[in-house]
Amino acid sequence: MNPLYFVLDLRSGVPIYVQIVEQVQQLVASGKLKPGDQLPTVRQLASELRVNFNTVARAYRMLDEAGIISTQQGRGTYILDAAAAGLGDWLERETLEVQVNRFLVDLLQQGFSLPQIRETLEKKLKEVK
Repeated sequence: MNPLYFVLDLRSGVPIYVQIVEQVQQLVASGKLKPGDQLPTVRQLASELRVNFNTVARAYRMLDEAGIISTQQGRGTYILDAAAAGLGDWLERETLEVQVNRFLVDLLQQGFSLPQIRETLEKKLKEVK
């Protein structure tokens, strides 16, 4: 896989391993990564992205636990067949949580307090009803 698929934002407040997980999920969901596609080794991707080996290893471990990839010692890391079928609902929940997290981090970095954010969100949610 080409490392150009990955865009890491070091200022976002979102851990790099989470950004890698998110981007692999999105590539699978969009069909750009298909079952059977091979990912770079942990060392290769860490080197290409210029991040710590353990960061990529953690991302791969999370993807493995989620049933999206499988690493076979000496053979490589591959997208699983079940990933495409089982990713839908999980990806929606995960994506929503990630987007809400980014939204909150951005607002907090801009200096808004949690009570301000909560009050404004509650007001807007009532308007939507």
